[in-house]
Amino acid sequence: MNLLKKLFGGTPKPEQHYYAFSVKCRRCGEVISGRVDLSNDLSVEYKEGGDIFFARKVLMGENRCFQRIEVELKFNASRDLLEQHVTGGEFVA
Repeated sequence: MNLLKKLFGGTPKPEQHYYAFSVKCRRCGEVISGRVDLSNDLSVEYKEGGDIFFARKVLMGENRCFQRIEVELKFNASRDLLEQHVTGGEFVA
């Protein structure tokens, strides 16, 4: 019985491999949530001092505003946030 528990005992909890953020539309004020999958959505920018990983997302709300909000995020090799820029809105804490 112990052998079966060791083999099929439990599944490890999945780790969170994404970075979540919220932005507020400059035109209508709607708060829109987004997220970046840190395993699949990042592109690499090769630098001499170390590699930088970046992601660019374009968000649009549901209030028929149709304002596009562009979010650019930069991460280091250990996936810590270095920079964030937004066009068409502002970040919400």
